[in-house]
Amino acid sequence: MSVKYDSISTRDAFGIALVEAAREYPNLFAIGADTTKSMGFKPMMKEFPDRVINNGIAEQNMAMIGAGIAAAGGRAVIATYAPFASMRISEQVRTFICYPNLDVKVISGLSGLSGNIEGVTHQGLEDIGVMRSMANMVIVVPADAASCTAAAHEVLKYVGPAYLRIGRGAVEQVFDSNYKFVLGKANLLDAAGTDVAVICNGCAVARVLRAKAVWENSGIHARIIEMPTIKPIDADAVLAAAHDCGRIVTVEEHNIIGGLGSAVCEVVCAGDSPCRVTRVGIDDIYTESGPHDQLLDKYNLSPEHIASVVVSAV
Repeated sequence: MSVKYDSISTRDAFGIALVEAAREYPNLFAIGADTTKSMGFKPMMKEFPDRVINNGIAEQNMAMIGAGIAAAGGRAVIATYAPFASMRISEQVRTFICYPNLDVKVISGLSGLSGNIEGVTHQGLEDIGVMRSMANMVIVVPADAASCTAAAHEVLKYVGPAYLRIGRGAVEQVFDSNYKFVLGKANLLDAAGTDVAVICNGCAVARVLRAKAVWENSGIHARIIEMPTIKPIDADAVLAAAHDCGRIVTVEEHNIIGGLGSAVCEVVCAGDSPCRVTRVGIDDIYTESGPHDQLLDKYNLSPEHIASVVVSAV
């Protein structure tokens, strides 16, 4: 299967959606912690410079400025790198954004292993687990540029706290401009199989689709589900997969604790069709520096490894 990469990164796709939202909402402000250029704000900076704020490398101040704008009736977008967007400002997000249920969007860059050569300090492998524990928070993980554009439009339209995960460089192309995103709903990419259900999101989607040919060579037919919204998760899609397939494999670019796999396990455990769930993701370890694709291959997200887990699960 040939690999085709997007012409733009997810952060560039987000930037396009952001400036379009700024045209629609005159009370929308974008705040960065010395990240206004690196997080996709450039189009908005050019068209609406008076509504883009760079408060310097002070992420907690950035979160509080966003909360203040939202508390005064505005719409706020705050953006920084995943470890800082989820951990450095976690108290501010919990107490001053989620608790009062304010309209602040947290845009998380360098998510997963896309921080690549920056190493552990800038790779976001625990962020979803942190954010998922906060009440009122919506969490969205797009797969590529096209899905990021669609998801960003809906996230920016949504009123309330939301966490949108984006990456640094161009990733494998999965979708095109016909992609449909509905907050809280899964997308069924392949409904043909009932041997096992594979639930995935983010850049793992492309790798699952490449793994499909490998597991089909073993005579396995899988249902493939893209789960772009982790919170609220599409429980109906998960429960249907558990009932129809009897086995689930989750694949994500995140620590296997606290992310998509954990969310799916919670739904399955509470449902009427219990089944085995096998989680594929980054082991509970700290990773290393390197090119994004090589890191994905090394840390369990190669198509070959995904296929081997699916075969073993069946």
